[in-house]
Amino acid sequence: MSPTRVMIDGYNLNLEAGTGVATYARNLSYCVRDLGNEVDVLYGTLAAPSEKLLREIAFFDPFVDRPGFLSKFAANLHSTVSAPFGALARSVPITGKVITKAYSSRLPYFDRLWNAPALFERASRYFDIYRTRLTVKVPSKPQIAHWTYSLPIKLPGAKNIYTIHDLVPLRLPYTTLDIKRRYYKVVKHLAKNADHIVTVSDCSKRDIVDLLGVHPDKVTTTYQAVEIPAKYADKPDDVVSREVEGTFNLPYKGYMLFFGAIEPKKNVGRLIEAYLASKIDTPLVIVGKLAWKSDQETRLMSNEVLKYLEQVNNFTVTRYRIQHIDYAPFPLLVSLIKGAKAVLFPSLYEGFGLPALEAMLLGTPVMTSTEGSMPEIVGDSAIKVDPYDARAMSDAIRALDSDAQLRGHYSVKGRAQAQLFSHDVYQKRVGEMYRRLVPTK
Repeated sequence: MSPTRVMIDGYNLNLEAGTGVATYARNLSYCVRDLGNEVDVLYGTLAAPSEKLLREIAFFDPFVDRPGFLSKFAANLHSTVSAPFGALARSVPITGKVITKAYSSRLPYFDRLWNAPALFERASRYFDIYRTRLTVKVPSKPQIAHWTYSLPIKLPGAKNIYTIHDLVPLRLPYTTLDIKRRYYKVVKHLAKNADHIVTVSDCSKRDIVDLLGVHPDKVTTTYQAVEIPAKYADKPDDVVSREVEGTFNLPYKGYMLFFGAIEPKKNVGRLIEAYLASKIDTPLVIVGKLAWKSDQETRLMSNEVLKYLEQVNNFTVTRYRIQHIDYAPFPLLVSLIKGAKAVLFPSLYEGFGLPALEAMLLGTPVMTSTEGSMPEIVGDSAIKVDPYDARAMSDAIRALDSDAQLRGHYSVKGRAQAQLFSHDVYQKRVGEMYRRLVPTK
């Protein structure tokens, strides 16, 4: 019995930075491998030289996709004039001539890499003009094309599956920068023309069925896999303590933590308000890049009152009631999560809510939201509060700060809940869906 070939897109598998959707795509690539299938990954970087070595070099060159590499005129010409003829993917040879160890933790698993120049930009413009999906051609054809995002692209002759993680731009239009009319047309078109739709929670499935008019049988909830490599997840407490204290000047198990993009949907502004109202001495650490409307979300962080002095080993140390860390490499982020007293994740709406489960997997108690998918994902293994109620949030923060027994309870419950979203469980769900679409002979 020959293995099924599954192609996934590299739209969010950017080599320079990652997102929650990138984690989804990367985990999916390993899931497909572990199912015994072959994995093709299709990227859309701008440069695709004809010479093989230069193609390999260009693929790992971060300057290739930056503004200015191609003139704006050339990029538009490439994207619009050639689009009606479809896109042609070419193989990216990985020979080992380019040293790629720096990217090892960010690359997906693959048996073959492909690149179609400016694919995702071309597909977007093509949809705007023709209101249909751009065709991409791959010299040797996979049986399944699993698009991990709402991309208006199709691979002829394959089963085209699209993951729609959530419909937040439609449910909470004031929290995203999407052009809502265009977004709606894209997801409506995909919902109608896809061979199948995948999503990451029953909450998102209900939204897809209700808002896009999709028959429930055409949508499969696979959830996501929550995995952290053992070399990071199993770090001894003394190592974690040294890393958070030495790198960030934070006391081990002496801070509350939020991590994620700082944008309206994440509810950081109300979290800060609730934290300050709680009057606890434990500092709040916020890890994440400043995104849209972040100035409104963080306006209470600039107050000098938030700074204080503390004596540590006969030295005077400056501490902050609220500390913002723009970026932490993944190994250090894991240590920050493990070293936190609790993780606070009161998002207004999530399709899945990966940060909460990552914290639970590491044994850190969680406060999260009663909205979106969060009750479905965390069950009774986290404190859930109305994310619009700053007072309820403040009470939960005080409870987690003062009650060690409560923290211990949610630490144990959280670890058990996270196991429901293990790689093996996820693999079984994905495998069953693929077999329904492409039965093995």
